[in-house]
Amino acid sequence: MDVLYFAWVRERIGLPRERVETQAATVKDLVTELRAREARYDAAFADTTALRVALDQVLADFDAPLAGVREVAFFPPMTGG
Repeated sequence: MDVLYFAWVRERIGLPRERVETQAATVKDLVTELRAREARYDAAFADTTALRVALDQVLADFDAPLAGVREVAFFPPMTGG
């Protein structure tokens, strides 16, 4: 699946996107796999309460299943005015 990173998540990881092969069942499982890769991923995902996730461009929870998902995007909460 494609994993996209936005804002400070992208800055900490150093990539805007990457293709990931995973056996993760949920977003939370995917985050656990990513954090185990390198310190930069661990730093980016250290506090998931400061992150939002979208699956195939639809906002989701970290407990959401990944079956059939083609794109996962991680980003900080957005504010607007």
